[in-house]
Amino acid sequence: MSSNTDEDAVLVGVIGGSGLYHLDNLTFVRSVNPETPWGFPSSPITIAALPSGTQVAFLARHGQGHTFSPSAVPARANIAALKLLGVRVLLGFSAVGSLREDIPPGTFALPTQIIDRTKGVRPASFFEDTTVVAHAAFGDPFSRRLVRWLEGPITQALAEEGRGVKLVTEKCIVCMEGPQFSTRAESHMYRQWGGDLINMSVLPEAKLAREAEISYALIATVTDYDSWRPNTDAVTAAEVFKTLRANAETSRHVAGTILQELYAAALHGDILSEEAGSMQSSIMPRSAQQKQADRDKLRYVLPAYFSD
Repeated sequence: MSSNTDEDAVLVGVIGGSGLYHLDNLTFVRSVNPETPWGFPSSPITIAALPSGTQVAFLARHGQGHTFSPSAVPARANIAALKLLGVRVLLGFSAVGSLREDIPPGTFALPTQIIDRTKGVRPASFFEDTTVVAHAAFGDPFSRRLVRWLEGPITQALAEEGRGVKLVTEKCIVCMEGPQFSTRAESHMYRQWGGDLINMSVLPEAKLAREAEISYALIATVTDYDSWRPNTDAVTAAEVFKTLRANAETSRHVAGTILQELYAAALHGDILSEEAGSMQSSIMPRSAQQKQADRDKLRYVLPAYFSD
């Protein structure tokens, strides 16, 4: 595995959501497609260089050509492959719906909480189907230091782009199963629960990043108002696509603007300190019933704890 402190490590990764299948203004270096114990990632991972020469990793969540539905994304392989490359900080971009009138389409958001409505059908843990048990802390599902750091650079990048896109923070995102959009009744229920945004992709991505000790934040880009507004049509894919392209262009601008600064913060700052070592106390003590094959599998993402 790449060193987490080496100057040449691919410390920063980006996962692109719907409409964001590549990053502009970066120089292609190579493409890698590692086979992990959980299979191949949803797309080959592009290693690209910033103007400074710093390398970053980019992965298309839904595959090249958008071939994976949200429920079928091989999230464990995605996170494991990025961890293998040395990624310690991960930005996930995702198109989302709005559950609030004051978060209109075109808005960017940095959520801090998640409500899980994926119904448990997606594999959500690297420890699933192994003889090793772990209970990762998830009270704050996004890396707090990373989210706080991102607020300033993203706000500045949006202002520099000049399209008037606003950033909102401290929001709660509902992750639903899909692939269908919400019913009107569900949309109203999520609002009553305190949800501000809704998507189909943030889980299990955020849970797996936490288990892999990767600092993770979601940059949510609002495409629609979901289905809660009275006297308006319910959300459709056609409506989403109207805003998706503009949001993707802004996402590429934001990523291209902040990645160098983010790399420096990851290398020299404290935004990694929350996740580093966090799983050590989450893994239950070793017992005679643990299979060595399972420990070998988990070594892929947590070599510090399964290197025996």
